[in-house]
Amino acid sequence: MEQTREFSALRVKYKVTHYEDLSPKNHLYQVLKRLDLSNQLGEQDINFLKKRKLTKIIEIANEKYANTLKLNIESGETLNESEIDWLKNNGRENIIIIAQQKHFAALKSKYDVLGYQDKSQTSFLYTILQKLELKERLEPTDFAWLQETKIKVPQPTYSYYTWQKEPKYQEKNLVSGKIWIAYHTIEANFYEQEFQRTDNKWNLANASSHWRKADKPEQALQLTNNLEFDKIKENKLKSALLTSRGGAFRDIGKLDEAENCARKAIEYQPKSHHPYTLMGAICFERHQYSDGEYWFQEAIKRGANPRDMDSEIKRVVKNAKDENKRREVIEYLLKKDSQRYAWAKSYLKKSSDNGK
Repeated sequence: MEQTREFSALRVKYKVTHYEDLSPKNHLYQVLKRLDLSNQLGEQDINFLKKRKLTKIIEIANEKYANTLKLNIESGETLNESEIDWLKNNGRENIIIIAQQKHFAALKSKYDVLGYQDKSQTSFLYTILQKLELKERLEPTDFAWLQETKIKVPQPTYSYYTWQKEPKYQEKNLVSGKIWIAYHTIEANFYEQEFQRTDNKWNLANASSHWRKADKPEQALQLTNNLEFDKIKENKLKSALLTSRGGAFRDIGKLDEAENCARKAIEYQPKSHHPYTLMGAICFERHQYSDGEYWFQEAIKRGANPRDMDSEIKRVVKNAKDENKRREVIEYLLKKDSQRYAWAKSYLKKSSDNGK
């Protein structure tokens, strides 16, 4: 009797009071119970309803399930493949679009690119962020687009009375910050796997370089810890491995080890500009500026881009922990060429304001 009463109530709720069989043994009773407990009917239940022309129940079930998916999206959940397929098959593409836009917004927040104005799920950035999230390698065209595309970000100010000022903005490339880290982490893992597959040590050099760019120099050092350089025949490869290893030592502040690697790399490949650039950066880290200038000039003679030298110097200034040493580098640069190193003034101001 209790089941009969429940069946009767469900028939009223789902608008099938015209259905004559009131027995709880009827399969419709089980279908309505499942619908009441969950929000989706199985294929077998739907076929049962279709055969008995109870399409109104199917419509109610579909609407109920669609609303559940909407609520899940609003709470931050992402759709799985089966849910997406169901929405497509039931003409609910609008919900898919809402889910994609929500997901895109979440990824922009995660990768710190909220300044990108396009919110559409068809945005090229959305495609790229999904690849990064799935740890898929980017195509060269993807990376080039990130390099070319800029967003506006708030520019930090160092005045005590910043609350009185209108916020200032500066432009930055999309391929920076968290996107930069994610990209190089994926590349580093790829080249490590390629080394395991092929035993080609050029893959180690590439992996090491990418780990450094991903701000994980320890990983780069670990890759090259047990290399037997005497058994490597190609001098160019030896130099590349040593330069990358020396750069990783520089990243963690072990400048003596970094110098040893750089000098050995020069012995193996004296025509390559990379170890000379590393030596110049090491000298600037030690505040041996004239020595650093010498090594940078040697690097330029061998084909290095002068802008790369400036990038290395800028990195020294940016990462300086001792404010007095930072000021010393900045004053040297501005005295040498105030126009070329005009960017250093902002770090001088930052140092001064932090001192207050």
